[in-house]
Amino acid sequence: MTRRRSSSEDLSTTQQPPRPGDGWAHHGNWVLRAWLERAVPEDLLEAHRPVLAELGRRSGAEWYDLQLADRLNEPRLTQWSAWGERIDSIELTPLWQRAHRWAAEYGLVATGYDDSLGEHARLLQFARAWMYIPSTDFYGCPLAMTDGAARVLADAGNEELASRALPHLLSTDPGTFWTSGQWMTETVGGSDVGRTETVARQDEDGTWRLTGRKWFTSAATSEIALTLARPQGDGERAEDGSRGLALFYLEPRDDEGRLRNIEILRLKDKLGTRKLPTAELWLDGVPAQPVAGLERGVASIAPMLNITRTWNAVTACALMQRALALADDYAGKREAFGKPLAELPLHRETLADLEADRAAASCALLSTIDLLGVVEHQGGTSESSDRAALRLLTPLIKLGTARDAVAVVSEALEAIGGAGYIEDTGIPQLLRDVQVLSIWEGTTNVLSLDALRAIAAVGIDPWLDRLQQRLDGCRQPALAGRVDRARDALSAVPGWLEPGPEALEPQARRLALNLYRLTGLVELLGLADHWLARDDDRPLAVARHYQDLRFRLEPLRGR
Repeated sequence: MTRRRSSSEDLSTTQQPPRPGDGWAHHGNWVLRAWLERAVPEDLLEAHRPVLAELGRRSGAEWYDLQLADRLNEPRLTQWSAWGERIDSIELTPLWQRAHRWAAEYGLVATGYDDSLGEHARLLQFARAWMYIPSTDFYGCPLAMTDGAARVLADAGNEELASRALPHLLSTDPGTFWTSGQWMTETVGGSDVGRTETVARQDEDGTWRLTGRKWFTSAATSEIALTLARPQGDGERAEDGSRGLALFYLEPRDDEGRLRNIEILRLKDKLGTRKLPTAELWLDGVPAQPVAGLERGVASIAPMLNITRTWNAVTACALMQRALALADDYAGKREAFGKPLAELPLHRETLADLEADRAAASCALLSTIDLLGVVEHQGGTSESSDRAALRLLTPLIKLGTARDAVAVVSEALEAIGGAGYIEDTGIPQLLRDVQVLSIWEGTTNVLSLDALRAIAAVGIDPWLDRLQQRLDGCRQPALAGRVDRARDALSAVPGWLEPGPEALEPQARRLALNLYRLTGLVELLGLADHWLARDDDRPLAVARHYQDLRFRLEPLRGR
């Protein structure tokens, strides 16, 4: 707190604002650092520490200041030129224009496809994203879709499209780096893509052209997009449902930057993520190319959804960390009842509760990223159990971290008090932005049903075996009782599933959240065991806190 004289010569008090601090070195980032130090070979991690440290410094200082200065700017749509020409030009915010360059230079997408990093490519990529995301106004959204598009095009077997797009999507040169949009949502259905109405018709010269209305398209300024449409022959009605859909690749603009048979109807007026240019589009015969044939378009897009859901979870954990860093710094600067907030026992306990949730969420996510890296690196030789576990973990981690982020950021805002409710502090924007995480790429209910389908398809054993093996590896005596309690919880899971998928559907949300929390607890215990062997008991303290005060499994009705 500092004192200054007002214009009327009265003494007034000025509150020092909170600062997030170095995103990499800050004590609040101990989970990510501890996980990388356990999971990544030391020589490889040592080679990547400088770039992680640089990203952390810039995100917590220079970029954070730019973000605050850019707070009132939003993208602007100009539909007509002064002389009546339809131009549909979107002007991005100054920070977004810079964020594109930083994303390329730091290899935010390319690192995930660096074969020299082996199974650790995804961990090292998402560690960079973890530093980058909090201060770049959701530029992680187009990066997520770019990463997903790269995965689809790399695996689709379409050499023409792969050779055309992948060098740009994986470029580290800002001048050649492309991002991708994902145009799925239509007026009649969001998650229910089987109701897609956009149709694809083929010209006499063989060119496919798409016609329809895309109601919600994020990153409308991207250089390419992947979208679903119904191929339709002469005089033939397109097949209904998801079976009649194909996945198409398109480049919205020609070589001179003009939109190709696309009208931008409006930019969406959203609760949060307002720096992200989300648009409603009318496609009026835009040229496009099938990615992988004219059938099974939803199956073709599945790898993209798995990647974007992982980015969603990384964003959730990164923004929880940012909110807690601000709340923690504020607690040391704000005085109440004669003491800094940080010295008040109840306030310390509140922040400890939030830290426990954040740490467990981060561990659950990092274990999933670990597994993603292994499965992608091994390709067709990866064990089916690994793929099965990843199939279940992806929706669980996405839905769980999203819900935790909303709760943690809301509580962190409250911990800052009235200043946290004031727009020009920048903190309300953080709360509005995290609200999208439980909606984008599937709501909690949609993902809970996806998890139920995964259990029906691959069973619970791959997930269960993975967590039991983690507990088997916990050898430190200080964890013995904690591990036994976790084993008891795991042993109850098969009983939860006895009614079968159809009977469990009304309780799918409870089931999914229970499985998510169990994942976080077990992985946090595993991290604690590793660091106890190295005389570091901080993960143990957080694991105890999570298990004792925050770990509550929702009872399944009728059991």
